[in-house]
Amino acid sequence: MKLLLLLSVILFNVLFSMTGLELATLVDSRLKPLDIKSKNTMKLIDGDKIKKTYELITKSKDNSKKQMIWFLQPAKNKGTAFLKIEHEDQDDLMTMWLPGFRSDKRIRTSEKSDSFMGSDLSFEDLTNRELSDYEYKIVEENIENNWYKLESIPLGIDTEYSKHITKITEIEEGVFIALEEESYDKENQLLKTKKFKFEKIEDYYIMKGLEVRNVQENKSTILTVNDITLNNNFEDAMFIVRSLKRLPK
Repeated sequence: MKLLLLLSVILFNVLFSMTGLELATLVDSRLKPLDIKSKNTMKLIDGDKIKKTYELITKSKDNSKKQMIWFLQPAKNKGTAFLKIEHEDQDDLMTMWLPGFRSDKRIRTSEKSDSFMGSDLSFEDLTNRELSDYEYKIVEENIENNWYKLESIPLGIDTEYSKHITKITEIEEGVFIALEEESYDKENQLLKTKKFKFEKIEDYYIMKGLEVRNVQENKSTILTVNDITLNNNFEDAMFIVRSLKRLPK
C-alpha cells in the first residue's frame, strides 16, 4: 500500500510538475481589472519607530503600467505627484511633479535604484517585470502546503538586483499570487524582503498591503491600500504630467 502511494506521488509530480517560466507565466496571467483607484497609507519605519506617514491617492491602468500617485499628507509634501508609463521598446517614463518648484523632474534610468519618497521602495520596485527579461527556476516546492519558491535572475537588463526569490501559492484553482519575496543586491547579499497581502474584490485578487524591509539598513515601509474602486474607465490620455498638477477628488 505504501509503495502504491509513493508511486502515485511520483507519478503526480512527473505529470503535473512545471517549469519556472510556466509558474511565472501563471502569476503574470492572473485576471486583473482594467484600472484601479485607491487611497493609501505609507509608513516609513526606522528600527521600531515610525519616521513618517504619507497619505496618498493612486490611479493606475493596464496592470499599473500607467500610474499616477498624488501625496496628500504630510502638509509639506501635499501636491507632490508621480507619473509612470512603462514601455516595452524604450525606457520607461517616470516623472515627479514638485509643486514647490512648479516644475517636474524626470527620473533617469540611472536613478531607478533611488528611493521613492524616502521609502524602502525604489523607483524600480514600482515597475512590472517583463517575463522575457528573466530566467526562472523553481528552487523549492511544498505540495502539501501548496507553495513554490521561484528564483528570477535578470538577463542583461539594467537593475539594482542580482535575483529575486518569490514564494508563490495557488490561492484558488488556476490563480497564483505572490506571498513573500527576497531581493538580492549585486553582491548577491539579501537586500530586501517583501510581504504581500491580497484580497478578492469582485473577480480579482487585489493587493491590499505590502511590507518592504531593507535588512541591510534595518528600515521598513508598510503600504496599506484602502477605498479601492475598479474599472473606472480611465482613459490613456489622462496619464500626462499636466494631470499631476491637480489633486484628484
